[in-house]
Amino acid sequence: MTDKKTPLSIDTLKQLFSTMLTIRLLEEKVAALYSEQEMKCPVHLCTGQEAIAAGVCFHLRKEDTIFSTHRSHGHCIAKGMDLKPLVAELYGRTNGCARGKGGSMHLVDPENGIPGTTAIVGGCIPLAVGGALSARLRGKKDQVSVAFFGDGAMDEGSFHESMNFASLKKLPVIFVCENNFYATNSPQRARHPQVEIVGRAHGYGMPGIAADGNDVQAVCHAAEEAVSWARNGKGPTLLEFKTYRWKGHVGPTPDVASGCRPADEYEAWMRKCPVDRFTDELLKGAILTQQEMDRVIAEINARIDEAMEYGKSGTRPSPSELYDHVW
Repeated sequence: MTDKKTPLSIDTLKQLFSTMLTIRLLEEKVAALYSEQEMKCPVHLCTGQEAIAAGVCFHLRKEDTIFSTHRSHGHCIAKGMDLKPLVAELYGRTNGCARGKGGSMHLVDPENGIPGTTAIVGGCIPLAVGGALSARLRGKKDQVSVAFFGDGAMDEGSFHESMNFASLKKLPVIFVCENNFYATNSPQRARHPQVEIVGRAHGYGMPGIAADGNDVQAVCHAAEEAVSWARNGKGPTLLEFKTYRWKGHVGPTPDVASGCRPADEYEAWMRKCPVDRFTDELLKGAILTQQEMDRVIAEINARIDEAMEYGKSGTRPSPSELYDHVW
């Protein structure tokens, strides 16, 4: 691992901006339409955490695999999933990625390296290790596997077992902890005797890198190191990105008014918006003009509107299909 950082190219910065905006604008649309009750499944939104998905997945190839959680929209979009089957799945339609049976928490797109997301806390971590082991056994020497999980998953035994096995076998897996300080409504300080999650990497003999999860360039640099380390056969890395989700644990609204989180804490993190921060950086650096940004936003909104129409146009699964595709 090295502290030397190569500046990101203009094309990279533009791609990161587009990915982050796509995640943000799609989730804002979902939040706005959820009250119509056409989306029957619960939605766990990653609004406020877009920089992590964009920065990590930028370095992944199509054949690399990601394993995500109940809060997976951003990861799947950043990995290349088409918005249409994603939205259709939220609407519970048969043209959805899981034929309308999986919902928001069980997105799937094997062709783009998304074998399936899981709602079980910590459940995706051993799956990612298994994906890395599979790549090794199949001779895919430079294929990597990524597990995205929150700080709540750190309390699960599967995390420790997976870290141990991955390090022992030097598997090409990257453990990405999106530390938003809450497991549902339980603050991290009430669950962990010390809060530096990244320090746990050293106990398993692997590198650990911590970075600002609201700074997409910092995320991108950290992920680049971890991916390169894995592709070169050096084994796993634990990445810790501190961030904050804007919405409640589940649903389209914040949970501040209900007393689940302090209002001053929430407002402080809102001022650290990763999208606004990156937008300002691009404008000040003359990477994009406001006119160019407006054009990008219009193009993304058009794609989202098209995806919404596609999602609503599908049919709901028939009761006769209940046991189809069940193994």
